[in-house]
Amino acid sequence: MNEFVIPEIVALSGDLAARHYPLDRARVLQNSFSQLLSRHLGGLQSGARFETGALLVTGPSGAGKSKEIGDLLGRFNASDTRLPSGARASFADCVLSSKEGWKDLGKNTLRDLGYPIHDKARRTQTEIWNLVVDQAKRKGCIGIHYDEAQHIMRGRGQGELLAILDAFKALMKSHDWPLMLILSGVPELADYVRQEPQLFRLTTRVRFEDIDLTEREDGSLGDYLTLNTILGSYADKETIEVPDELRDIEFLHRLATAAAFRWGLVFEIVLAALQVAIGRGARELTRQDFDKAWAKKTGTAEIASPFSSPNYRSVYRRDRPFEEACLD
Repeated sequence: MNEFVIPEIVALSGDLAARHYPLDRARVLQNSFSQLLSRHLGGLQSGARFETGALLVTGPSGAGKSKEIGDLLGRFNASDTRLPSGARASFADCVLSSKEGWKDLGKNTLRDLGYPIHDKARRTQTEIWNLVVDQAKRKGCIGIHYDEAQHIMRGRGQGELLAILDAFKALMKSHDWPLMLILSGVPELADYVRQEPQLFRLTTRVRFEDIDLTEREDGSLGDYLTLNTILGSYADKETIEVPDELRDIEFLHRLATAAAFRWGLVFEIVLAALQVAIGRGARELTRQDFDKAWAKKTGTAEIASPFSSPNYRSVYRRDRPFEEACLD
């Protein structure tokens, strides 16, 4: 037995990380993607030159953008979608870094397409991006997802920023092989893209909204019901009971507050609490499991966690996940 490995938590993390809860936004994202894909396939089928489009997916850090897009592209790549040529269509995935320039990004994109290129390869920026288009066409890759796209734009001078935006646009307008793009990142990404009018025109915007716990006019529980279902389904996967105390509106509001009203962080917090419960050999989840998970994550006292603090609504706020307002 390895002294550093907790087998129960390995199994839990593996089981739950592979799961995907179908939030309503997944249907919106897939519909937008399907519309864009269908237009793209129509352009390829025509044999004429065409410009394709892009999805601009934004939301705060922890909203779950990468997970949602990853699930979508995973299903697409497994769907055996065929191009007019009969070749199997695929979509590539690439994470951007603030340290990269456009030439570096081209090299990393080539690697994600399975083409080996050395960091010190003596190729011009134009040659590298021509290789990207050529390799994508050879492999039936119709598009590229650039995650955390704001990183390559943040801190650039206006001229350099516009050059990067123009280069993204050029990929979509390539005469040889137009590439669909998915650009995802925090809300500031939309501000950058808006500075290139043609690129902005070619994008379909999808925003991942926060958890909404305002009272519904029809009296329905809305996102409260979704939070309850997520909690129950993840615990049920591990055959752990969820008591009524953790299913009431008061506790679910605390859960949303702890997650800064971001869906991605809800899953992270639920997983952490389940790890605590499994670590103590329990078959029922408790409020104290959430307290302990929070204390381990933040280094604060369990009694001050948003799951027990009487002042949690004022102490924990949306713009500072996992931090108390009093730390300022």
